[in-house]
Amino acid sequence: MEITLQTKLTLCPLNIQLDQKNYIVEDVASGEFYEMPQICVDAIQLMEKGLSLGEIEEKLKTTYQEEEVDILDFANQLIELDLVKEIDGEIIHKNRHIEKKEGFLWISPKVGQFFFNRFMLNGYGVLLILNVFLFIFQPHLFPSYKDFFVFDVMNLNILVWLMITFCTVIIHEFGHVLAARGYDLPTKMGIGHRLFFVVFETDLSKAWSLRKNQRYVLYLAGMCFDQVILFCVLIAQLFFPNEKILAVIVLDIFIRTLFQFCFYMKTDLYYVVENWSGCYNLMENGKQWLSKWLPIMKQVEKTEIFKEEEKMVKLYALFYITGVTITCTLFIFYYIPQMIFTLKKTIPHLFLFNNSIYFWDALLIVMQLLIFISLLFYSLVKKRKEISQTNIVHEK
Repeated sequence: MEITLQTKLTLCPLNIQLDQKNYIVEDVASGEFYEMPQICVDAIQLMEKGLSLGEIEEKLKTTYQEEEVDILDFANQLIELDLVKEIDGEIIHKNRHIEKKEGFLWISPKVGQFFFNRFMLNGYGVLLILNVFLFIFQPHLFPSYKDFFVFDVMNLNILVWLMITFCTVIIHEFGHVLAARGYDLPTKMGIGHRLFFVVFETDLSKAWSLRKNQRYVLYLAGMCFDQVILFCVLIAQLFFPNEKILAVIVLDIFIRTLFQFCFYMKTDLYYVVENWSGCYNLMENGKQWLSKWLPIMKQVEKTEIFKEEEKMVKLYALFYITGVTITCTLFIFYYIPQMIFTLKKTIPHLFLFNNSIYFWDALLIVMQLLIFISLLFYSLVKKRKEISQTNIVHEK
């Protein structure tokens, strides 16, 4: 349906709230969120008053004399986003996606508010400081790569690690869930990946319906629960210094906390920085800026970087490099030593060719290593082909 300056639009129900620099517009029916500048919000409010597009354009040109105003283009964008209900009184018949409010609604908001109120948030901060002091003044509590090895049978160590990681990650994610429920927001858990690690993740997209300061609670909730576990386990280690399972838990939470600083992934702390900066394409813009200096990132899709965001984008590039450095450090001091230690312990048993548990343990370790290397090689080859195809398209 063609629209003209005489056209009047009726929009779908929208929630609009002021953010740092722009506004967050929520489509109530679908639950989708859009960032829009003041001029767009003014246009929407004038549409809701029943003005024609021509009348709206005249008012906007008077108010925003230094900006180019194209109300027809904006109106077409609203139609493409499925935010228009009627055009000149005629209903647009579209199969709109109506979001179902589901996801841990059985948890009362009061439960979330119990765990995430001002008093408890200060308490989590105190625990963080206490944990740091425990590591400083009790250096024997600091995790070592050898803490991974509880048993002589390596596959048992892997099984224990997986079980502990599963439990601590669930508790971490449930922190996000309770924080969301504290604001009476629906949420859900899913499975995703960071690099080649499979992870649980909580959908916090509804955080956009909150004010800026409230979003921090949702993003940091998982790490708050991590600090509780870490503090309890560190205290337990003081009384039971030879309990190896406790050391595994400390190692697990310590490594996961360091990974939060790997800003080349969208970690909890990445969203904190993004929320603080108000640059909601921070990763995409940061990679684009880095691609000027790092040829390996030339395939990054181009996005628009606004002048007021340039300083933050350059700062994120520093965070990005820091995150890569942290990852390399973890591999150097934890993952690679663990792998070397595992192979030293298992490979000799592989050549005994007996029916002992250590022989089968060594065989399983080698098989897992070969599978991992094969998958990694396949991933690298696939990525290289994608980059080559992208470069061919750009050359054309």
